[in-house]
Amino acid sequence: MQNARVRGVARSALVAAIAVGAAAACSDGPGAARPAAQAAGSLTVGILDARSLDGVGARTDAPHLGAIDQPYARWAPARYADGIAEPVAHPSERAVSNRVFADGGQNVISARGVTHWASAWGQFVDHDLSLRERGDESVPIGFDAGDPLERYQNDLGAIAFTRSAPVPGTGHRNARGEEVVREQRNTVSSYLDGSAVYGSTPERLDWLRVGPVDGNPTNNDAHLLTEDGMLPTAADRPGVAAPEMDLDGRLAANPTAALIAGDRRADENWALASVQTLFVREHNRIVDLLPAGLAEEAKFQIARRVVVAELQHITYHEYLPALGVELPESEGFDPTLDPTISNEFATAAFRLHSQVHGELELEISAAHLTDAGVARLIDAGLTLVDDGYGIEVTVPLHLTFGTPELLRAVGVDAVLVGLASETGYANDETIDDMLRSVLFEVPRPDAPDPAACLDDRVSPECFHGVIDLGAIDIARGYDHGLPTYNELRRALGLDPVRSFEQLTGETTAALPDGLTIDDPAILDIVDLRDARNRSVAPGSAAAATTVVRATRRTTVAARLAALYDDVDAVDAFTGMQVERRVADTELGELQHAIWVRQFTAIRDGDPNFSDHDALLAEIEAEYGLDHRLALAEIIELNAGTARIVPADAFRR
Repeated sequence: MQNARVRGVARSALVAAIAVGAAAACSDGPGAARPAAQAAGSLTVGILDARSLDGVGARTDAPHLGAIDQPYARWAPARYADGIAEPVAHPSERAVSNRVFADGGQNVISARGVTHWASAWGQFVDHDLSLRERGDESVPIGFDAGDPLERYQNDLGAIAFTRSAPVPGTGHRNARGEEVVREQRNTVSSYLDGSAVYGSTPERLDWLRVGPVDGNPTNNDAHLLTEDGMLPTAADRPGVAAPEMDLDGRLAANPTAALIAGDRRADENWALASVQTLFVREHNRIVDLLPAGLAEEAKFQIARRVVVAELQHITYHEYLPALGVELPESEGFDPTLDPTISNEFATAAFRLHSQVHGELELEISAAHLTDAGVARLIDAGLTLVDDGYGIEVTVPLHLTFGTPELLRAVGVDAVLVGLASETGYANDETIDDMLRSVLFEVPRPDAPDPAACLDDRVSPECFHGVIDLGAIDIARGYDHGLPTYNELRRALGLDPVRSFEQLTGETTAALPDGLTIDDPAILDIVDLRDARNRSVAPGSAAAATTVVRATRRTTVAARLAALYDDVDAVDAFTGMQVERRVADTELGELQHAIWVRQFTAIRDGDPNFSDHDALLAEIEAEYGLDHRLALAEIIELNAGTARIVPADAFRR
């Protein structure tokens, strides 16, 4: 291959094109004008020159289409009480959550054998595609301590909620008296372009790359910064300000321990941090395979392009099929398609929080931990069992929030393998209480040691609070003025449902005699079934791992009918949580239709998407780098473990 010529372009021309395109993509910052294809008119130059960090210029016909800081698209008219900005009146989000989303401690797993990788990959992709701009308008979600179905203590009396920032100039009447509907904007690009790995600005990428931090990433080493195979922390660049990261859980008391990545949310949980780490390792692995004589910037840009293509390949050829989502066959780039992420997709349809498991189950080698390390993990709340082959580790989900030091002790490799080892939750109406009722503590005003409440230590100096992700998902829909479930069905060309029974696929929307919507017995489980339709005893070991269908004393349709005046009033998020699933998929009809439309637009509305990116074939021919790797292959190439991951990491 050393003397091969590809598509009439010699290796030297390919490398030169990469260097030119890289400089255009990174040197002038977000939104900067980028030069047209070079005078030679090379196909290679034109393709390479199209992928900027911020998405600007990806589409030559509309340079800012899909770029950062652009408003979300709307597929249906906004729905505000005043027609402009005020959320419509609606049932209490927490009341709906307590009656519809509460799982009562009963696991319901995917009947199709979808693994935990589905929720981990879904969140990773979501973070690559969407990040709303945060506002400062606090509108707490009500919390009724006297609700008969309330099982948690919340000393704060409400669930914190802040509205998304409006796009400047929206959400009011203008000087001419015209209503300007409140819109929200996406602070990352709408393209599946690896921004979660590389960031969306030269400043963040400059910090992430090995070499000087001077605002210009193009003069750095090709490698991304790591520390013992982990994402870096601020300590890896002493005296240099680190990019902003979200500080959840214990990180609020110890911000310097935060792992730094392309996306600010990387520390949110272990699974996400591990996926982020995996693709930093993969980038560096590719760099190491390239000829030493190549310029560092050339090596970086080749590796980045291959990694982005790998992310796209896994998403479209493994993740979506695992969930039963089939897209129309691609005919290549379609300039009539708008890849912009829609408000309906980002705010409601792509929030599969029901799939998130309440705990991680991993296995690590006994040699990995010292006695002191074992004691430390047990003291932190993890369960460790020596099974004779290794140490089985069970980690409650809340202990994975903002705890990179615990992740370091257990090891990213164990998480990457563990996510493929167990069937994940079904995408149904229930959300695990580890997400639906996350418990946290905040200092009392007179607390002598406020940091104690940020270090997971139970203390009388702390107020106890609750975060309900399901309730927040509902509230976010109202905040963004999303249409109702039925209005969104119409916008997607689907017939509206005419009854609660039609919505859920159940036979009745009536509560049994003697029960009201405020009776805790409405959630009693009366029957459990496994994948072979065998009865499973509630409370048994099998009930925790084999149940694919749980029948409660009341139907979901009956509970919805008691909460909403009419089926036309059901909000989009709740409707998609409860809608009857399409056969052999994890999604309901509306959610499936939204995914098909959005993921088709992301693929075919991007001229640089891997399925129609000619440069990838040139890179493969020249350097032997094939982007069409399965997730399992990438794990095994980077996890430093001999343990086998199933060929399809998403299915068991």
